[in-house]
Amino acid sequence: MKKATVVDLSQIDAILLAAGASKRLGEPKALVDIHGESLIKLIIRKLKQNDLRIIIVTRKELVDGINKLGEKIVINPEPENGRTGSIQCGIKEAKSGRCMIVPVDRPGFSTTTIQKLIKTDETSCPSYNDKGGHPVIISEKDCVKIMSSHPSTPLREIINPRKIEVEDKFLHLNIDFPENLEKLREITQEGYNI
Repeated sequence: MKKATVVDLSQIDAILLAAGASKRLGEPKALVDIHGESLIKLIIRKLKQNDLRIIIVTRKELVDGINKLGEKIVINPEPENGRTGSIQCGIKEAKSGRCMIVPVDRPGFSTTTIQKLIKTDETSCPSYNDKGGHPVIISEKDCVKIMSSHPSTPLREIINPRKIEVEDKFLHLNIDFPENLEKLREITQEGYNI
């Protein structure tokens, strides 16, 4: 008789996406200073509070600035092909069947949201005011679908996440322009915990 497999839903790799060119912002998003710490370091701390294994996918030019963080780093040799290509680089290095996709430029999620996502076994994303956001937890089945897709295919064309309503007021903050970065600095100065 075959034994039932117990799935440990807490063993998840967080694929932290930091391979973008940051042309609109004018400086690498991962390394921007937020009150004395880099944005990527703030996000890593939040992920570690939830015992996630971290894989940073970045571009060759940013390795020196990110390497000192002590996390697993994967270089996307063709970051210009799009975000799905970076996700594929991270999935190749993942130890678990499921993973969490965490874009460095979408920092407005809370540790409570991460906990909600970890508890689900299906592909899901947080939602605030009925609008989906990041990070996204990816099921094992959808990881396989992502790996079999072209690197330039937008993720929304590959998966259909279930929305989980959360209370993250700044869930949709996207660090694309200098004014977005100033907003992030402002809300962290006011005590909002990202």
